[in-house]
Amino acid sequence: MLFDRFSLLAKAILVAFAISACTTPQQTQPPIKPGVPPLKPVERPQEILKPTTFSALSGWEQDDLGQAWPAFLTSCQVLIKKEDWREPCTIAHDVDTADAKAIRTFFEAFFVPYQVLNPDGSEQGLVTGYYEPLLRGSRKRGGPYQTPLYRVPDDLLTIELAGVYPELKGMRLRGRLAGNKVLPYPARAELLQSAALHGKELFWVDDAVEAFFLQVQGSGRVQLMDEKETVRVAYAEQNGYPYRSIGKYLVDKGELTLAQASAQGIKTWVAANPSRKTELFNVNPSYVFFREEKLLDPKVGPKGAMGLPLTPQRSIAVDAQFIPMGAPVFLATTQPNSEIVLQRLMLAQDTGGAIKSPVRADFFWGFGAEAGEKAGRMKQRGMMWVLLPKLSVKLSER
Repeated sequence: MLFDRFSLLAKAILVAFAISACTTPQQTQPPIKPGVPPLKPVERPQEILKPTTFSALSGWEQDDLGQAWPAFLTSCQVLIKKEDWREPCTIAHDVDTADAKAIRTFFEAFFVPYQVLNPDGSEQGLVTGYYEPLLRGSRKRGGPYQTPLYRVPDDLLTIELAGVYPELKGMRLRGRLAGNKVLPYPARAELLQSAALHGKELFWVDDAVEAFFLQVQGSGRVQLMDEKETVRVAYAEQNGYPYRSIGKYLVDKGELTLAQASAQGIKTWVAANPSRKTELFNVNPSYVFFREEKLLDPKVGPKGAMGLPLTPQRSIAVDAQFIPMGAPVFLATTQPNSEIVLQRLMLAQDTGGAIKSPVRADFFWGFGAEAGEKAGRMKQRGMMWVLLPKLSVKLSER
């Protein structure tokens, strides 16, 4: 009976979505930076990828590719299942990890670099940063621990659409059942003003501002002060609303300049305007739910959209509409808030709600305060080249 009811519900949702898809369809992935922005018409990947040569990549020869090698092997755990990646990923396991020349030869022998272009033909885009923060918390509310982190509520429906509409791959519909109707899930303000999430508290933390930014980062760690243990909180779900930048809101309101609208600048503004904290946070209707994970190895990064651990300073989040997940991407940008050149091979292992265009990347800095300092100040211009297997070119010509 439950199955029949759900089947009818799913069909009703899909029909409704098919009708609305003619106007404003929405797309999400399970990102470290969550959100569901409107899906815009996009060019096919081959129209925004321009073939070039490794010699044309400024900084390619200077990069220590061995630093990216572990992240590439991590990507291959998934990519090896795909026909065009099978050969390079299989051979990669026989490459001497200590031989820098062998690693460079491998990439140049098996891959073709493609410069990533925006739909208007421009070459540069925005490069931001993210990291894995550490919060202090408890499993029980008390003392300084008054801000909850929530697990996924029971009434949140998530419908995968690709099974019925392959062209909607990666798209999900979220909502809740009210009688025989499917309604949008509540936005942030409504959720927190109601008792809808009562009983779904995963942890209680001591800083509401850091809890908000944890949702922006998508994952983090919580040091449980009462248990003397640190656990990881991983992205589990989201309420189905698009991420809206509170930094842009403050800039539009004249509260901050564009240069001041970093994570650090926003936190400083909140500290000076505590009575407006709720107003500011509610600007972003997106709300993220977490799950607890054991922190078996503190040196291993959180999982990205591929379900694989991220590598500090070698993993990036990209728009998966344009960049194949897991692919090597050569990034040319600058260090946070500086003109110091940053040119290195990265791996496209994550996605994010704010990462929505071809030349757009979010640079994973790692764990802790130092990583957070760099991530919060990173808002640079950059260029990108994606490395695709030579075999994939042959397959596309069949």
